[in-house]
Amino acid sequence: MLTDGSATTPWADAVAALAAADTYWLSTVRPDGRPHVVPILGVVVDGGFHFAAWPGSVAGRNLAADPRCVVAVTAGGIDIAVEGLAAPVRDEPVLQAVAARYLDQYDWPVDIRDGVFHAEGAPTAGPGPFNVYALTPSTGFGYGSGADDDYNPTRWRFG
Repeated sequence: MLTDGSATTPWADAVAALAAADTYWLSTVRPDGRPHVVPILGVVVDGGFHFAAWPGSVAGRNLAADPRCVVAVTAGGIDIAVEGLAAPVRDEPVLQAVAARYLDQYDWPVDIRDGVFHAEGAPTAGPGPFNVYALTPSTGFGYGSGADDDYNPTRWRFG
């Protein structure tokens, strides 16, 4: 994206910034094509972004019908938007790792039963249980933010 010869931001730096954030914005697609945007709590486990959503929420219903989404955040001096597909996670070891990260990062204890999180959620999150999703990125965008702008505008493309 840069034309002045400056180095682009490595994806590893973007993942580190994603891991350091605490509130993210999830954009999903409604059945009629309109976007839906909500704040979510997410975690990075083994370099992948994960989040939980109640299946009865608008975001949960949207993802069940269309897995395309965008996660955006400002963290660590970089604005990041990652486009991709969200897929439910049912693998027990991954769910355990995600649950441990949620406990560490947000002090949110969950029980894992039948491949989903059982826990009390925030008033706006719904009653649970919660599906856990892994975001498989297709494209990401990063832009430096703040006074200590150490990041050059970058586009990352995946698979």
